Amino acid sequence: MASRRPASSSPPRKLPREQAAGGWIPPTDVYEIKVTLRDTRPPVWRRILVQGNLTLGPLHTVLQVAMGWQGGHMHMFRVGGKSYGDQEYEMDDGESITDGDQNSVTVAKAFKAGKARVVYEYDFGDSWEHDLKVVKVHPPESAPGFGPACIAGARACPPEDVGGTPGYEHFLEVMADPSHEEYKDLSGWIGGKFDPERFDMDEVNRALKRLR
Repeated sequence: MASRRPASSSPPRKLPREQAAGGWIPPTDVYEIKVTLRDTRPPVWRRILVQGNLTLGPLHTVLQVAMGWQGGHMHMFRVGGKSYGDQEYEMDDGESITDGDQNSVTVAKAFKAGKARVVYEYDFGDSWEHDLKVVKVHPPESAPGFGPACIAGARACPPEDVGGTPGYEHFLEVMADPSHEEYKDLSGWIGGKFDPERFDMDEVNRALKRLR
C-alpha cells in the first residue's frame, strides 16, 4: 500500500544532471512552483521543481503527472491576459482556441522572474483551474539538474469526468456514506474505494523521472 506523504517544508533536493545528445546542457535557474487546484477544500496541491527554460508544453505534461490527471482532455495556460495551448486544437471555424503556442513561452518568461501568477486549466467541461505561483527561483549552482521533481503535496487528484468541483464534492459525500443510494454506482464507476487523502510523492517522482 502506498504511504501517505505529509506536506514537506524541507529544502528541495538536488536534481540529477541529464545528458543531451550533443553534450551537457548548460544549467538554468530552477523554479519552485506551488500548484493549487482551485476551489478544493481542503486544497489539493503540489510543489514542483522545473527548469526555467522549459516551455509551457512540457510543463503541461509535468503538471498532469504531478497532479494525477490522465491527459484525456484539452488544456490551456493563462498568462498576463493571454492564453496559450496546443495549436493543433482548433474551433469549427479553423481558428485556434488559444492566443498563442504553449511551446513559444518558457517558464521563466511566463512567470517573469516569479512576479506573475499563471493559471493552468484542464478539461474545459469540468474546468479544473490550477493556480501556479513561484515560491522561489533557485540559481543553477544551488539546485543543479534537468529533471522535473515533486517535493511536496497533499491529497488525491479528483477522478476524471467527475463533474468539476461541484461533482467532486458530491462524489466525496457519497463515497463517505456506504448507505447512500448512489454509493454502489459511484464505487463501481471508480473501481472500488477512493481515499481523498492519498498522495504518494515517491510514485509521482518515479513517473516524472520517466519523462526525461
